[in-house]
Amino acid sequence: METYELAVDLGDRSYPIHIGRNQHIRLEELCGQLMSENKKVTALVDQGLTQANPSFMNKFLAGTSYLAIPSGETSKSIHWLSQAWDFLASQKVDRSGVLVVIGGGVTGDLGGFIAASYLRGISFIQIPTTLLAMVDSSVGGKTGVNIQAGKNLVGAFHQPFQVLIDLEVLKTLPQKEFSAGMAEIIKYGLLGNQALYQELVDLPEPLSPSSPALSKIIHQCCLDKAHIVQADERESATQGGRALLNLGHTFAHAIEAVAGYGHYLHGEAVAIGLVCAFRLSTKMGFCGNGSEADLISLLETYNLPITLKEPLLISNLMNAMQNDKKVITGNLRFVLIEEIGSTFVEKSVDPTLVSDVLQTIGAR
Repeated sequence: METYELAVDLGDRSYPIHIGRNQHIRLEELCGQLMSENKKVTALVDQGLTQANPSFMNKFLAGTSYLAIPSGETSKSIHWLSQAWDFLASQKVDRSGVLVVIGGGVTGDLGGFIAASYLRGISFIQIPTTLLAMVDSSVGGKTGVNIQAGKNLVGAFHQPFQVLIDLEVLKTLPQKEFSAGMAEIIKYGLLGNQALYQELVDLPEPLSPSSPALSKIIHQCCLDKAHIVQADERESATQGGRALLNLGHTFAHAIEAVAGYGHYLHGEAVAIGLVCAFRLSTKMGFCGNGSEADLISLLETYNLPITLKEPLLISNLMNAMQNDKKVITGNLRFVLIEEIGSTFVEKSVDPTLVSDVLQTIGAR
């Protein structure tokens, strides 16, 4: 696999993304430099990873004091946020301190918000260990936790100091987690990169951790997200911009909230959400150049769900959507597919159409 470097250009908040192998060497050099400047380095890690891949973790931790959190969406909570604040205080971390965050999207989102809120902001380094986190949540500075009312409703924009993507860890990533990451990769193709989408459709064999093309595709996704974030860092554009990255996510977040956090991997919910977004788009007269059969086939290639595991109430899903972050002045907005590789935010969608789409995935 090739190695890549790119930058997210945000002025004084810019940072590099390094993609390759042996990133622990880069981290060791970086931490050595930080500690030579008397900066305290601590870590937040996914407990499951310390058990499943101890050799990888030992390379990266190398004697660093760390707090381990349980794997899964339920750890993205106020409880673990508070635990982490107490941990940093016990380690005498001051504003010059740096938090190294090692894990998947849950750990990255939580770790980023810990860094954003502790002492009103300290630096952090993202080391994503799932495919989903590598291509999506580790880049862009969105951090946060879930509350009972919905997913990611409490958080902050806080850009990392660096992102280190080590492809070696994917070798021990469970297939289900790898597939969850593929949902986000497919999303990038649908929302703004027709060539990527067609490449995924045309691949003679499904991508796997050992695929030679994987590092290039991860780089392309990071590049696509960097371009969007650079243009609209805080999702304030009145049309398009960063909100487009939420393609399928209005449905996905509602499914996760109603089913109970942890019942679906985020990528699994996104897969169902992409099907919903595609169908809603076609119902509203868009996506004429796209084939639903191609999308379904692509998702099923990676054993991703296209319907609910068990029925959920449409009324509960609709209520959950009203708590979505994209709701403005009471209006629920959806990211729709104009055509493959081109999306837009629709501010006025007939709730009946949404209800009809939810029925097609098994809601009642």
